[in-house]
Amino acid sequence: MIPPATRFVLPPDREATDPPERRGLARDGVRLLVAGADGVAHRRFADLGEYLGAGDVLVVNTSATLAAALDARGPGGEPTVVHVSTSLDDGSWIVEPRRPDGPDRSVVAGDVFALADGVALTLAAPYPDPDAALTRLWRARTEPRREVAPFLARHGRPIGYGYLAGAYPLAEYQTVYATQPGSAEMASAGRPFTERLLVRLMARGVVVAPIVLHAGVSSPEKHEPPLPERFAVPTTTARLVTSTRAAGGRVVAVGTTVVRALESAADPDGTVHAASGWTDLVLGPDRPARAVTGLVTGLHAPEASHLLLLEAVAGPELVGRAYDAAVAHGDYLWHEFGDSTLFLP
Repeated sequence: MIPPATRFVLPPDREATDPPERRGLARDGVRLLVAGADGVAHRRFADLGEYLGAGDVLVVNTSATLAAALDARGPGGEPTVVHVSTSLDDGSWIVEPRRPDGPDRSVVAGDVFALADGVALTLAAPYPDPDAALTRLWRARTEPRREVAPFLARHGRPIGYGYLAGAYPLAEYQTVYATQPGSAEMASAGRPFTERLLVRLMARGVVVAPIVLHAGVSSPEKHEPPLPERFAVPTTTARLVTSTRAAGGRVVAVGTTVVRALESAADPDGTVHAASGWTDLVLGPDRPARAVTGLVTGLHAPEASHLLLLEAVAGPELVGRAYDAAVAHGDYLWHEFGDSTLFLP
């Protein structure tokens, strides 16, 4: 994978360890760094409406987060954790056996994990490459057979990583417009939106349009590019995006998941069509954005593959300037409960 041009060192104590509401802030009270042709501004997310207006379309991901972490017993009977990334069309599960410090690389095909309700989860083959010598994700089968979403609803908890101060309920991992369960981890760029802010944006003439992309488990340790994910771009959203571009308005994606979905449905000239299925698109220097012209997103870790996608939308120079400003400012917090950026190249 080509490394991102954006380079920075994340200072200590710059990770959001809990949701903003537990830090005395409203959802839309987190910081917003606005990066555009006129420079960089430091605002609050509630000020987003000052930068968008009539003629712009804001595209959101209505995927809801699953409680995708399961307690299990490993092949030797030891307590462990399994993260469930998604399910495939044949009903098999894609899972990541975990250790406290990252993926469990010691597992092999045929290993069996004991889940709740007497369900046995058997690792079948590495995913997506069944011949991979080293992998963090596995195709697995359950016995008795279980559907992912209902099983996780009964027995799972939200995925959380070591930088968090505690465990939080699933409601804190949802956006206010989430309607279709399916993401292993929150599409977190949209978390700062409140119902009031959305109404204010619509009153300014901003059109809000939905897509769905069910995000799989991330790769916070190795920063791998995203794997295939299930998505859907509705006909009405495709028409809105295409007509907005034709009229000179801006297409502002809320999150990298939205960019991936829209660009998976875009022609080389930026025309977007209704589409659904699985996308393996990875944006970067060889595949810049065609349809998306603005982006609301969180702050991503150094070397994260998401930085390549940001650069594909906003260009490496603007992304680099934004991250330099966020690091230098001293108050911005990273990760899913942290602060936000708005790129308007």
